[in-house]
Amino acid sequence: MTLPRPAASPATDAAASLLADLVAHGVRDLVLSPGSRSQALALAAVRLADTGDLRVHVRIDERVAGFTALGLARETGVPAAVLCTSGTAAANLLPAAMEAFHAGVPLLLLTADRPPELRGIGANQATTQPGMFAPWVRESVDAPVPGESGSGGDWSSLAVRAVALALGADAPHGLPGVAGPVHLNLPAREPLSGEPVVTPVTPGAAPMPARGEAVVLARGPRTVVIAGADAGPDAEEIAHAGSWPLIAEIVSGARFGRHLVHGYRTLLRRAELGGAVERAVVLGHPTLSREVAALLARPDVEVIAVRHGGEELDLNHRSRPAASVVVAAPSNDDDRAADRTWLGAWLEASAAQAVDLSERAPDHDGLASADSATRRDAVKAELEAVRRPLDRELLVDAVWRATWPHDRLVFGSSRLVRVADAVLGGKKIPVHANRGLAGIDGTIATATGIALASQAGGAPGVTRVLLGDLTLLHDVGALLLPPDETEPRLQVIVGNDGGGTIFDGLEVAQVAPAADLDRAFYTPHQVRLEHLALAYGWEYQRVTTRTALDQVLTRPVGGRQLIEVPLAR
Repeated sequence: MTLPRPAASPATDAAASLLADLVAHGVRDLVLSPGSRSQALALAAVRLADTGDLRVHVRIDERVAGFTALGLARETGVPAAVLCTSGTAAANLLPAAMEAFHAGVPLLLLTADRPPELRGIGANQATTQPGMFAPWVRESVDAPVPGESGSGGDWSSLAVRAVALALGADAPHGLPGVAGPVHLNLPAREPLSGEPVVTPVTPGAAPMPARGEAVVLARGPRTVVIAGADAGPDAEEIAHAGSWPLIAEIVSGARFGRHLVHGYRTLLRRAELGGAVERAVVLGHPTLSREVAALLARPDVEVIAVRHGGEELDLNHRSRPAASVVVAAPSNDDDRAADRTWLGAWLEASAAQAVDLSERAPDHDGLASADSATRRDAVKAELEAVRRPLDRELLVDAVWRATWPHDRLVFGSSRLVRVADAVLGGKKIPVHANRGLAGIDGTIATATGIALASQAGGAPGVTRVLLGDLTLLHDVGALLLPPDETEPRLQVIVGNDGGGTIFDGLEVAQVAPAADLDRAFYTPHQVRLEHLALAYGWEYQRVTTRTALDQVLTRPVGGRQLIEVPLAR
């Protein structure tokens, strides 16, 4: 039976106008998951892709779609849209919405819905969607039904406000000046498809939010600058301007510069250093150490926290929020001398804490030396390195050394990110991590979005994601990519220790019986990662030595690679 082709559809008209207006106000990427109720929106998106106005990415799993959009928005700083049908499909966007809210990432959640008369009466695929993300979005809008008399059913009026709110404009929920997700619930009645509608894209500009007045950092207090996730280069600039020590997490994007402190966890425990801090200036969201959390919770420390995610950072319940900060000029020589003395004490202690893993890396210069004795020693050291299995320190060091400013590095919420934070030195490279809520979900999908966005922006490098085996398995569906879309240059490096050894650092590891610890926390597995790679069309490599790992990481990457590194539990 051939269904009659509808000549017109209010849903089609409304979908075309909404998406055209989103594109006009800066949206360049939309991730969609197929569904019935969202068909008008999906077809409108595809038509905009055909004209080159919109990049459309299709994912069958809505949770993967949500995190892919999150990755696109993370890399570009521009709101990315994610589109799905009604019912449980919409609920699967919740993890990405929560992460975007707490991490300050602009995201547009477009959920198709049944019309109001089908809610609450047992209709198929109908549930309560309006407000379902309310605690974690800057605004929720239950749009009018297209074609409804007097309802103002043209959805295009929603676009400019949604983009502005996602970028940080004042909103009913969330902090002013901080980006985050916005939810547009889009109900429609049948027919849901009609003759194609061509809506011209008319460029416009969403109003940019005001950042607010900067807090002036006066001289005098013994100050440290703390860079958490997504702090970016601003943290290094502030530390340099104030002559203050810089405590930068590995996921901060600020782990570089002359004021960088190595081994900061140990130094924060020292009475003459961490114990003497009077003021902490925080950028980003610090999450990787208990020592930083303890410092920020001290009632005797003045905390000035630059707004980052959807909540103020206020661990000691007396922190001072700031839209931004600037450093006051020294008023006299005494101020300069005090800052230099304070910084010098930290840097002297830092130098003793720096971890040098270079002696455990291949000596490429020695191996190529014309001097026979030098070459012989290098060969001997190389043979010893070949026999030594890779450990976590060597793994994170190899990935860090292989990554450069034209690349992207993504850390999963695994044990490896804490090892990296403890041992790696300074390097100015683009780093991403989902540390808003520090969940393990969505890591590969987020990295895929970052890779696609960086390639679209002209970056020539590769995106590397370093994660543990459980973090990989939690997001294994993200390995599936459509064959007709741009293939990301993506290396997924998996430190496989056969389970969740990150729990070794928790109190439960000291008190629980070994069998209970295995079953409820470590969750050991015997998944053959090479079979996963084959099933999803990824190139697979298993490496066990530093030399082999260096070779795999640094050779030209043309597509998707899954690199497994076995690690001792």
